[in-house]
Amino acid sequence: MPDRHAALAAEAMTPAGSVVVALDRAKIVKLPEKTATLVIGNPLIADAAVQHGGVAVITAKGYGATNLVALDRRGVILLETAVQVVGPIDKVVVMYRGIDRETYSCARNCERRITIGDTPAYFTSNLQQIGTFGTLAQSGGVAGAPR
Repeated sequence: MPDRHAALAAEAMTPAGSVVVALDRAKIVKLPEKTATLVIGNPLIADAAVQHGGVAVITAKGYGATNLVALDRRGVILLETAVQVVGPIDKVVVMYRGIDRETYSCARNCERRITIGDTPAYFTSNLQQIGTFGTLAQSGGVAGAPR
């Protein structure tokens, strides 16, 4: 069961200077001056978005390790560092029914959450519900529903 202690233990084992991001979280990284290109080794593990002020937002996408490389306009490496994605750090409960897995966030009440490795039917059902909810929120709700 992934928990905060496991995430902190994983962070403690990563090399100094590496970037550690928990799944479903983001971390801000200060980029070297004159960074022109930012490369993530494996975009299935992490993503990077460059922001104003010379910072990048590193977003965890999947478990594992990759690297981040910053280059100047001539292709000179300004920064190369490891990026480690660890499990969720919130209160998580993982339920197994045989080989089927379901994950719940249990901050106050246990609620379904989407986590890589959950049973496909559970994962897809949660993803569809979130998509429907997002669509309804953007459109202003369901016709006839109180606002």
